[in-house]
Amino acid sequence: MTKVLSIVGARPQFIKAAPVHRALAARCQVVQVHTGQHYDDNMSAVFFRELGLPAPDIDLGVGSGSHARQTAAMLERLEPVLTAERPDWVVIYGDTNSTLAAAITAAKLTMPVAHVEAGLRSFNRAMPEEQNRLVADHLSSLLFCPTEAAVSHLKAEGITAGVHLVGDVMEEALADAVVRARQESTAIERLGLGRSRYAVATVHRAENTDSPERLAGILAALNQLRDTVVFPVHPRTRKAIDALDWTPGAHVRMVDPQGYLDMVQLVSGASLVLTDSGGLQKEACWMGVPCVTLRDETEWEETVSRGWNVLAGADTTRIVTAARTIKAPSPWPPARGAGSPSAEIARLLLGETQRSVTA
Repeated sequence: MTKVLSIVGARPQFIKAAPVHRALAARCQVVQVHTGQHYDDNMSAVFFRELGLPAPDIDLGVGSGSHARQTAAMLERLEPVLTAERPDWVVIYGDTNSTLAAAITAAKLTMPVAHVEAGLRSFNRAMPEEQNRLVADHLSSLLFCPTEAAVSHLKAEGITAGVHLVGDVMEEALADAVVRARQESTAIERLGLGRSRYAVATVHRAENTDSPERLAGILAALNQLRDTVVFPVHPRTRKAIDALDWTPGAHVRMVDPQGYLDMVQLVSGASLVLTDSGGLQKEACWMGVPCVTLRDETEWEETVSRGWNVLAGADTTRIVTAARTIKAPSPWPPARGAGSPSAEIARLLLGETQRSVTA
């Protein structure tokens, strides 16, 4: 029986892995490895529970740290796991340090790597996520692309073998989560939002949290918005905010990180999203909520070209202007194809008949 080693470590990866795990688990042996990059209940365990992911078979317990320390610890702890398990495929997701470490470790051991969400590019090589994507894609044997643009990016870099346009597993996961959130989440009621207009804001990327100037510009913009702002605060962001002399306006509600279903409910009821998250940009657009991205570039360029997303960086004036002027354009087009991305990924990994559009 085919053995697949699925390696995750952070919130966005748990979401991507859930539908893929379901598609694979009934047809092959899946060993789930958690690096421990995100490790507390709000950042990790609640996602496994809500997404129906079984508890990890192996938890490396790496925890937080600098990019170098965290990645080094993952490399050191992954090598004996991969050597003992000898999987037929190592499956990696997205663009985190867990993605990078898993790709390098597997490649050094000459084990084939499959990258879910391959081909994305922001074209900013100063971003840790961009560095991780580039290395992971160039070390992978199977590259599962969510968009045609991702396929084109890989082709421009000379990568055509093993490239498959399968669609976006996050959109697949979200479709189920929206239904469940309506039934199970009480986040809007719990936060007393009722029928009021509100925005949802998230800030977690190092380019913003590690720069006092950029973070101050973003926080100043939140204070200038008119509507209530629900601001789930990442632990790293909270530390950075504490170091600044900033007092949130009465309309800014700083709350703990939310579980997946609670976050889906909050975003689906919002009038606006402000974020530096890649995943949340997409989710907002899919749920019909305009987005202001707190970065100077995005790997999800179609969200901008279709008018659902505005890049505002960390400039206070640009953020406030974008928040006050952006309007929801025509509906987001439906998901590609009749089949699910996770089912196509499973077929390709297991060597079954391929339906994917290849590069």
